[in-house]
Amino acid sequence: MSRAAGLLAIAVVVVLGGSALSALPPARSAEGAFPAQTNNQGQVFVTVTPLALSPAADAWRFQVQFNTHVVAQTQDMMQVAVLSDGNGREERPLAWQGDPPGGHHRKGVLVFKPMVPAPQSVTLKIANVGAVPERAFTWKLAGAP
Repeated sequence: MSRAAGLLAIAVVVVLGGSALSALPPARSAEGAFPAQTNNQGQVFVTVTPLALSPAADAWRFQVQFNTHVVAQTQDMMQVAVLSDGNGREERPLAWQGDPPGGHHRKGVLVFKPMVPAPQSVTLKIANVGAVPERAFTWKLAGAP
């Protein structure tokens, strides 16, 4: 096989491999049950990935990432985030472990007290990101009543 044919074969494998990778399911959390969700309303992309939602966990954690090239991310995450069970029960975060307010790219982890008993689903709501009054991210909990 000529060198040019070999390089062409490698290029085909790389291109096909790349398209195969794009067909993979969304990334899963460390627990393996909760996919990342992205909300791209307005001019800010917000991606949330549950890291721990087990009733046995000491805390429920959500990785949150903000990306924009227009609006600085100045919100106080302790004030604008709430976790809801859909039945009126809400929890405010215990902590924000991440970047301070400011900048166009910001990430961190919101920490909540686990809801006991575990609900059927949880919704993380984040208010006032960009010009969007509320963004909601919902996950069904496996094994919940």
